[in-house]
Amino acid sequence: MTRSSVHPIDPDTSFDGGDLHCGNGLLLLIRRHIDPLSQGQCLEIIASDPTVDEELRSWCRLTKNELISVLELENKRKSFLVSKGAYVPTTKRTEPEHNLEITLPAVKAVNIPEQLPQPGPAPELGLIPVMGIGSWPRPPWMMRTLSDYLSGRLSREDFDNTADDAVRLCVDAQLASGVDVVSDGEQRRDNYASFVGNILDNCQLVPLTDLLPMVEHPEEFEKELDSLDVPADKVRHPVVFGPLGRSASLLKRDLDLVKSIVSDKPIKLALPGPYLLTRMMWMDCIVNKVYATREELAKDIVRVLREEIHYLLADGASIIQLDEPVLSEVVYSNNGGPKNKRSFMCGALSERKESEQELAFATELINSTVAGIPPERTGLHICRGNWTTDESVALSGSYEPLLPVLQSVKVGHLFLEYCTERAGSLKLLSKIPDNIKVGVGMVNPKSPQVESVEEILARAKEALKYLAKDKLMLVPDCGFATFADNPVCNADNARTKLKNMVEAAEVLRND
Repeated sequence: MTRSSVHPIDPDTSFDGGDLHCGNGLLLLIRRHIDPLSQGQCLEIIASDPTVDEELRSWCRLTKNELISVLELENKRKSFLVSKGAYVPTTKRTEPEHNLEITLPAVKAVNIPEQLPQPGPAPELGLIPVMGIGSWPRPPWMMRTLSDYLSGRLSREDFDNTADDAVRLCVDAQLASGVDVVSDGEQRRDNYASFVGNILDNCQLVPLTDLLPMVEHPEEFEKELDSLDVPADKVRHPVVFGPLGRSASLLKRDLDLVKSIVSDKPIKLALPGPYLLTRMMWMDCIVNKVYATREELAKDIVRVLREEIHYLLADGASIIQLDEPVLSEVVYSNNGGPKNKRSFMCGALSERKESEQELAFATELINSTVAGIPPERTGLHICRGNWTTDESVALSGSYEPLLPVLQSVKVGHLFLEYCTERAGSLKLLSKIPDNIKVGVGMVNPKSPQVESVEEILARAKEALKYLAKDKLMLVPDCGFATFADNPVCNADNARTKLKNMVEAAEVLRND
């Protein structure tokens, strides 16, 4: 990086950030302008805040972008030239495209419906239903489309039109396998939870590296980012910049599309649970917080989830499943004690209190979210993380420490990981309340080995020692592609695993 009187190359685009600094909005603007650029193209950033100089260098180092040069301008303003990726000197000079308007996302006024619709009719699940948990491997062309959309190179309309085709293929694959309950496959999501950051009002998805200037201790936070087993600039995280609202549905388009294909089967849709979203969005390390406490944030998270659930059930969804895998982190990580550093398991960045307090808080949030909703239309999924095929690094332990939650949540269905020795004994199923149906993990999405019908039958018959026949559901341990760019299973294996569960269920029904 050089300081000179002229940049060595003209920028491909430029904007003036005024007196914004990296911690209060400048990085959101930088991300908006640099994402659509190609590798090697250059962005000029004009800023007057004195902290930008140092913070921008840290940001470039973390994101692998390059700060090429800095110019001193009038009125204590500076011009920073940043290359997307490594800078390659060239004699080519282009006419810069200047955009001097500050275009931070406007904080939207939150509109709260006066009355929520009641659940509408929907097909019932039947005896020993077979279904997926949620996610399905995205085709390569869907991955490229998702990347282009998140980087600002593709409009929402074009993205949705392409994603519709991916959802259709996912539904066809499930129907071909013979499942009893169909899902959308989460094709529009970069991962199963953080996608809400691009839809909820006053929330935005940003790469983890962009959080660096917003935290109280950036040096410590940078070390934590460096310790991740995935590049921090590739992981996008929802950041709240105003009161949360829901002016657009999270899943209505997917529900409508699946309904247009499937008319006689129940549809299950998965939403990130309220405790997970609170752990993701409440970042105690950030300096400028919209909410004073995580309890205040959680209250609004519960509100927007309740709105979404009511409208989806009114539109014909049979079950809404809340995903709360981070509950496993509460009891298994760091021996269940208070966190001494942040956890990135399932994107849960915030520090936490003692396990007992966290479980009580999570139970309260889940029950507040489903209050007044028929239990048979709700579900809760808890696993131990699904980001790697390496079983040795995944969390391990029985559901026993989570029994206070499992016995207290007011949902009608539980979806539990059991196709691994890490999950402990099936005997614990006898302690689940009799009014709850249990989806017991029969196939492991992290394993390339396709479980045979005989293996599935053996596991299901073991589960039936502790569950009544009308309380058993057959499911995978988790989704087949929880994170879009890191599927743990290919589509062919996923289809065969589901098909073998369907055959096993038919034997059990007739037994």
